[in-house]
Amino acid sequence: MTPGPTNVPPRIMRAMIKPMIHHRGPEFQELYKSILDNAKYLFQTKYDVVVISSSGTGGIECAVSNIIQGVKKIIVPVGGIFGQRLSKTISVMGGKPIEIPVDWKRAVTIDMIEDAIKKEKDAKAVAVIYNETSTGAKIKCMREIGELCNERDLLFIVDAISILGGDHLPVDDWYIDICIAGSQKCLMTPPGLSLLSISDNAWSFIEKAENSFYFNLKSCRKYKEKCQTPFTPAIPLYYALDEALKIIIEERLENVISRHKVCAKASYSAIGKMGLTPFPEKEFRSNTVLAINNPPKVNDTTLRELLRKKYNIVIAGGQGKLKGSIFRIGMMGKIGPPEVLQTISSLNMALSELGLDLKFDDSLSVAREILQKRLYYQYFLI
Repeated sequence: MTPGPTNVPPRIMRAMIKPMIHHRGPEFQELYKSILDNAKYLFQTKYDVVVISSSGTGGIECAVSNIIQGVKKIIVPVGGIFGQRLSKTISVMGGKPIEIPVDWKRAVTIDMIEDAIKKEKDAKAVAVIYNETSTGAKIKCMREIGELCNERDLLFIVDAISILGGDHLPVDDWYIDICIAGSQKCLMTPPGLSLLSISDNAWSFIEKAENSFYFNLKSCRKYKEKCQTPFTPAIPLYYALDEALKIIIEERLENVISRHKVCAKASYSAIGKMGLTPFPEKEFRSNTVLAINNPPKVNDTTLRELLRKKYNIVIAGGQGKLKGSIFRIGMMGKIGPPEVLQTISSLNMALSELGLDLKFDDSLSVAREILQKRLYYQYFLI
């Protein structure tokens, strides 16, 4: 129950034991074509999608390195660890990040973006973390940011690593030029793959740049025409991703997103009944990463170790300045009533052992009531 890597369903694990194939042969071409076609459904885009063998951080570096020569100055809201990393990546790649400081309990607003664009008239792009994994806060004005970027002829780059497949994200409708996702989050695939959707507008910048060898998107596009990758891909992970995308299509994306939302609502309600409080302000709370303030007099390391060793539930601690003050629960991928109820029950018992007086029955009852209102008719598929 961490914010990644997440649980991998047996059906996807089984896909990884298929025989090895040559990445220049017809079997891989068929596999890659299936992935690219189905990934367009996931991103809700008519434009190009590429898959690279790297972590999500590699996907971010790929996106930045391929546009930085023509962009240079990029507006970046920073309200958590991953916003900081995005800003640093831009700087390391030779660009100039224009940071918008954001309260870590909140997310950037459209007014903040608009003010930054007015002040930095020579900025060429806006890059955001849609869902800040370190704080459990998500941006609520994504469509408005996209429309503003479209009006001002700015590239719109989105890190959606911890949210794509778990919440609403219509790439084309929101005018997103480059959207980055990771295999190990809501896509319930082992770590090691990044997916990028790339608009025609983004390609106009990429075609002029030459700032990367392994992460060269022009090479990816060239090889994609024959359903290949420029370099040797992580073939077992491609098998896994192909199966994961098929599962999402079988369940239907709208149902997948609804399932994540219902599970998050049930968990937040149960946590409230336990007397615990989420870290982000209510308006900005994520459906895929639940960041919870540590209760008074409870050491977060002790709590997480007790959950792991006695109850077989693994959650994450805080990062950066939040280390020791919050814990985080991943609500991603293979998530449904069994995972939610077991996590809530275990958290209740662990905190009770640590001296807290909790309303155990009330928290489970409210979670069950919310979960029972939705029919998980396709959940067995994963």
